[in-house]
Amino acid sequence: MNAAGSEDLGAPAVPAAGVRRLRFIPFRRQDIVEMCARELASGDECDDFRQFARMLGQIFHFEFHQTLEALKSTYAGIDPDADTRRPDFEPADSDESFVELLDGLLEAANYERISEAELNRALTESSLFKIRLQVDFDDFSEVSLFARGESRKTETVATWFGLRRREIEFTNYERVVVYLRLRDDFVRDKNDFATCRAGATLLKLFRNVPKADLEMLFPNTQVRMRPTDKLLIGVPAVVSGGVVLTTKLGASLVLLGSLIGYWLGVHDQPAELNQASLMILAAGVAALAGYLWKQFNNFKNRKLRFMQALTQNLYFRNLDNNAGVFHRIVDDAEEEETKEAVLAYYFLLQSPAPLAKAELDAAIENWFESRWRTLIDFEIDDALDKLVTFGLVERADGGLRAVPLGEAIRRLDRRWDDYFVAQT
Repeated sequence: MNAAGSEDLGAPAVPAAGVRRLRFIPFRRQDIVEMCARELASGDECDDFRQFARMLGQIFHFEFHQTLEALKSTYAGIDPDADTRRPDFEPADSDESFVELLDGLLEAANYERISEAELNRALTESSLFKIRLQVDFDDFSEVSLFARGESRKTETVATWFGLRRREIEFTNYERVVVYLRLRDDFVRDKNDFATCRAGATLLKLFRNVPKADLEMLFPNTQVRMRPTDKLLIGVPAVVSGGVVLTTKLGASLVLLGSLIGYWLGVHDQPAELNQASLMILAAGVAALAGYLWKQFNNFKNRKLRFMQALTQNLYFRNLDNNAGVFHRIVDDAEEEETKEAVLAYYFLLQSPAPLAKAELDAAIENWFESRWRTLIDFEIDDALDKLVTFGLVERADGGLRAVPLGEAIRRLDRRWDDYFVAQT
């Protein structure tokens, strides 16, 4: 293996212990091509391999463009950002719904579905942003979350009112796609996200989302006070309330007690309500009203700070919305499919003997782990299916072998020409 390759391209850090192997290949398509090409024996072979990879990439690009057009057609009727008019005739029915096409696209882009159990665990874990969030799932008829790229990260947080700092470790998703559909009987008057209408769909893409904070991605997220926050407001309120009672309300309470006692017949001595007494009573009422208003403002200001923290985090994490999401994911899927096919072909090309599917899968995963310090769960079935369909891999002696580079280029060229031949 050519050591210059890792020096030029660099290598990611070793994944932390406990991080599971994922299908996503965390290198650009062009980098994968170069990582393979630089290990080939001759310059001519390197050039042929790069040409092969370019042609293969163009074929995937053409095929995924058709997927994109199908997504645009099925999404047109539910696109909240549409700025085009619809004709007075019904469009042709699609064999697949938008959700089915989206699920297939995310699968091709090596996104992993976040299960209901994982989502429920995230909702019960403590937020990294020191806020408590609550989501009402009854507002939605469809909820789908997908994630790609998972790592363990550390964050330094302040504790004990900023007097102490400590590091916490958490699971972070590099990319998260959220698809939501509101219920058809959704009533927006009782919701804070009143701009959404019944039956509307929301499609969003976020980056760097802590697993414990998935609930912040929902539009109806409500900020709630944590027990710590209630103590921070409640304890000073009780203490200051006692001070108010003993200093500013003392005379007023004595006067009120005398009046109530006289009215109830507890004692016979009437309380005098002169100008001075009324001033004392008014001062007490004003002090109590000011105290209650101050505590209410303390609560509102703290909640506003929480909302600001939530808004800022979403602002810097949002990558795309609605139709822009599947345009971006189509590009991701095209990249992933090309990388998988290039890697599978390269390893079969380099092998002196045919390889079984399991041997090929292990060889690619071991290469990433030992050479590039990256743990992946290589999608061997998907890669081989494409290569066999394109005629670039053949079965031999109980295993698989790649056709020579020159022949592979000729077959890709014929396939490209056939795309534009009229079908009879």
